[in-house]
Amino acid sequence: MINKVGGLARVLYILLAIVAAFVPLGGLNVALVLLVLGLIAGLSMPRERMVLAGVILIALPIVGTALGTLPAIGAQLAAITVNLQMALAGAMATAIAMLCYDLVMEGVGGMTGTGAATGGSTAAAS
Repeated sequence: MINKVGGLARVLYILLAIVAAFVPLGGLNVALVLLVLGLIAGLSMPRERMVLAGVILIALPIVGTALGTLPAIGAQLAAITVNLQMALAGAMATAIAMLCYDLVMEGVGGMTGTGAATGGSTAAAS
């Protein structure tokens, strides 16, 4: 269920990032909506994609600056990259918070001697 909601939030923030770059949405705080959708989308981000998402998050401002130099449509393309960066930052924030929670729970499981947190992931991996 969380994967479906996260996937839907991801689709919505990509569509909103594109639409908001071309159509002025005066009554809507686009940055806030993108951030919230990104936070929701981060719930379903797998650990394997966290590094890729982080690299994309760092590269988006550079790409946006380069696209901004194009005549006629450069400003809109740069706005799309800024919007995507806002949403992806929210997704990364959620994914990093969940990763930290998992690390803390593994550490607590190791301190109590139960090993339940690491035992479950080992059984799932094999």
